[in-house]
Amino acid sequence: MLRSLLIYLSKAAWARKIVTRWSIAWRVASRFVSGEKLEDAIRVIRSLNERGINATLDHLGEHTDSPEAAQKATNDILEIFNAIDASGVRANVSVKLSQIGLVVDPQLCVENLRSILERARVSGNFVRIDMEESALVDTTLSIYQQMRAAGLENTGVVIQSCLYRSEEDVQHILSTQGKIRLCKGAYKEPPQVAFPLKRDVDANYDKLASLMIDAELAAGQPCLSNDGLIPPIPAIASHDEQRIKFAKDYAAKVGLAKNALEFQMLNGIRRDLQENLAREGYPVRIYVPYGTEWYPYFMRRLAERPANVWFFISNFFRN
Repeated sequence: MLRSLLIYLSKAAWARKIVTRWSIAWRVASRFVSGEKLEDAIRVIRSLNERGINATLDHLGEHTDSPEAAQKATNDILEIFNAIDASGVRANVSVKLSQIGLVVDPQLCVENLRSILERARVSGNFVRIDMEESALVDTTLSIYQQMRAAGLENTGVVIQSCLYRSEEDVQHILSTQGKIRLCKGAYKEPPQVAFPLKRDVDANYDKLASLMIDAELAAGQPCLSNDGLIPPIPAIASHDEQRIKFAKDYAAKVGLAKNALEFQMLNGIRRDLQENLAREGYPVRIYVPYGTEWYPYFMRRLAERPANVWFFISNFFRN
């Protein structure tokens, strides 16, 4: 119930107006968001790199409602590559297609994504296409496949284990050695398309993780690139220690090298787990978001873990 409410509030304009006026909201959000400016994100990433951890940089925003807004978002994302090149940080980039025009004009989105991938290719960098709510999955995967068919292979995609369809999607992507970030899913989905019970989401997560690890092994174990920009095929995106343990144990069982399996986590969450995995020799990549459009992202982080909600409430009444 609480999760459903928070996800609803993440999309509610009236709630956004209220919450973003509270200074405490930004103070708590800054636990997860690196800052409102690109230089804030670069500073956070540099600190991560010093600890042996890589990053994926995300300019916050989604569901732009005009071609002009989609183009501005695209320009902002293109600027990220200039900042990465200038600073030399070990970071690639994540993109939401609804931010660059998917819900306004799919063809505009395709053109904007092509520009982003071509710019990334100039720098030898990589772009991960984030997955959004289930209504956008078909179009997102279609555009992802279109980019790869056009020779822009410096991209991967996110798959959510909460969806019934994900096993079929994973098998299709892996058949062409596509790179997948596997997460559980941060959106409230109807029971017609998603597992309603956590245990089923977890079981599906482990099943999909094993498929990804098998595909990595079959592809000859293409490891993390030396510059930290290009990931291997499987990226296990979770803070769930049981899911991480399953992936580690299964990879060891089939003989997968540690640097052929990447673990990804969110900025500000389970730093102890991040550092333990890095010390063990696994590639670790942190999702580092920045920008003024932090409210929806912040609300979804609250929805994911009740402790985040109580942390927010306790700080609100303390001030």
